[in-house]
Amino acid sequence: MRFTQIAIVVPFATLSALLSGCSPTVHDAAPLQEGIVYCSEGNPESFNPQLGTSGTTIDASSAQLYDRLIDYDETQQTFVPALATAWQALDNGKRYRFSLRDDVQFHSTPWFTPTRSFNADDVVFSFRRWLHEDHPYHNVNGGSYPFFTASGLNKLITQIRAIDAHTVEFELARSDSSFLANLATDFAIILSAEYGAELLARGTPEQLDKRPIGTGPFVFEDFRKDLIIRYQRHDNYWREPAAIKQLVYSITQSANKRMLKLLTGECDVIPYPLVEELALLDTGDEIKITSTVNPNIAFWAFNTERPPFDNVKVRRALAHAINRQAIIQTVYNGNARLATGILPETSWAYSPVDLTYGYNPERARELLAEAGFPEGFSFDIWAMPVQRAYNPNAQKMAELIQADLAQVGVQANIVSYEWNAFRRRLARDEHDSVLIGWIADNADPDNFFRPLLSCAALNVGTNRANWCDPKFDDLLLRAITVDSLERRKGLYHEAENWMYREVPLVPIANSMRFQAFRSDIQGVEVPAYGGLSFRHAYRQSKASAAASEAQQ
Repeated sequence: MRFTQIAIVVPFATLSALLSGCSPTVHDAAPLQEGIVYCSEGNPESFNPQLGTSGTTIDASSAQLYDRLIDYDETQQTFVPALATAWQALDNGKRYRFSLRDDVQFHSTPWFTPTRSFNADDVVFSFRRWLHEDHPYHNVNGGSYPFFTASGLNKLITQIRAIDAHTVEFELARSDSSFLANLATDFAIILSAEYGAELLARGTPEQLDKRPIGTGPFVFEDFRKDLIIRYQRHDNYWREPAAIKQLVYSITQSANKRMLKLLTGECDVIPYPLVEELALLDTGDEIKITSTVNPNIAFWAFNTERPPFDNVKVRRALAHAINRQAIIQTVYNGNARLATGILPETSWAYSPVDLTYGYNPERARELLAEAGFPEGFSFDIWAMPVQRAYNPNAQKMAELIQADLAQVGVQANIVSYEWNAFRRRLARDEHDSVLIGWIADNADPDNFFRPLLSCAALNVGTNRANWCDPKFDDLLLRAITVDSLERRKGLYHEAENWMYREVPLVPIANSMRFQAFRSDIQGVEVPAYGGLSFRHAYRQSKASAAASEAQQ
């Protein structure tokens, strides 16, 4: 993993100009002496990552409130114990047995006081909720579990049972090379079975995902939509407790306003900073930026169930019509790599062969004529209203694509909505095409294929192209059932070639992930796979910072 830091100080005149016309509201989070204020880009859909795939939800819930059975180590390549202390594969990988950690405490809050520590019942409850349709919580708060469906875990796991209070066993329909990797994702969190039973008895099961209880480093305190989320430190955390006592998410959807709050000290950390603007300021030591290698892909997906996108020649024409290199320079300010396929070069299955369509407006016009659209047509491009590591400005990207398409006689209308409404409408397949992307949840290449383009992902809101090809699915199934790494690579290269021919989406860019923070903030973690973590974050005193500099 590669990190860089840029130090910046803001001249008074520049700061005054930035702040004109902008003043904090009474709802803005005040600076914390024993905590950190994070200016997030939007509202979480819930506080249970099982229910969706939104990065905003993941960042606000998974690493802060919950734990998993296993984690990745710092290299993001090896599995390490978490709530499970050990595990073993049995029956040639068709059974997995996990030994569970003793004396792990759930959160205690004004609305729930646990009477026991974590045990096997909690693991069984957490997995059976999304695995079994007759589970009392399966249909609570929507009943959709997109990651587990898209990754095939709901079909792979045939049974999960408690052997004793500290041992659980999974039975699988077949051996699967991606099984452990999927258990290490932010979605495979462990809930409290005791809390679930208590809520059912009260008649308020929906609170399980709204007033969450977990075993993680922070305890949920309060959420006010569009304003704020408050957390307190979990003092009885089984790992070393967090260094900060308070964690506040100040919900700030405007990238410019997040920048202003960072500069004035109202925020300690912000995601998706406007790096090109910060870089123009004088260097200094007030604000720092980190960039992290982040396995992701930005793409333009066509709704292949809607004419004319059910015609592969139309899809190829539009792929040829857009200048992706200009997008890299304009939208990413050069801080991204032109994608050559669905897999980024960080993947062990990456192929250097470029499987994308080059910028060729003349060929685009020829293909449109062959498809029966010599005069072009009109359609919508949906552009995300939020910034993401894979796409810092979807609106600007859409405008560039719109201009390119006009040159080949195609009229594109740009559409956007508030983020949660945007995702709901996408899930209902209301779009013609959409600029969106994917950040890897684990190191297995399967995570870029099945969630995005498998038939299983078609009805759970992650297959934005609405593309289902049984032959493509068969390639993916073969790739997770073979043992040879080289054979798996070959199968994924075949899948890339299949996508190149059919063009359900146009790969655009692989980007770095940027984060900006006040210079006294240390230890904020942005792992290559998974969401943001504040478990090791702390505020460094000026005296401590001076001492550290003197030692260097």
